[in-house]
Amino acid sequence: MKDLICDEFQNVVGDLLIRHRSICDILSKLSESSCRVNRALIKSVTDCGCVSIEANKIQVPESIESFEELKGYLDDHLRGELCANCEDVITTELGKLFFYSAALCNTLNINMYDVFLKEYKKASTLGVFNMT
Repeated sequence: MKDLICDEFQNVVGDLLIRHRSICDILSKLSESSCRVNRALIKSVTDCGCVSIEANKIQVPESIESFEELKGYLDDHLRGELCANCEDVITTELGKLFFYSAALCNTLNINMYDVFLKEYKKASTLGVFNMT
């Protein structure tokens, strides 16, 4: 069974996308959207200050015996929590990223839900070996 919300979103994007219908426009808008997500997060650090980034080299002991044990040594380097305003800005920018991802799928005749499903199956089957 296909996810109706995902399919409907992709259909709505297809109906709405008029100005940037060229593959060149879609690719440049997709790239711009990705940059805007990055910029919104950086602004939450540098302008708002609701979150900060504290990055250091991760020290992992050689005696690690399991993936679960390794997780205890890994860090996302993010401190604090997004304020409501920064969260709103970032989710808005992520929405635009999803929009242009759906537009790219439409242009290439790829079903977005099938992409999600394929990646989900790969991640859940391969687990930690998915990212190698």
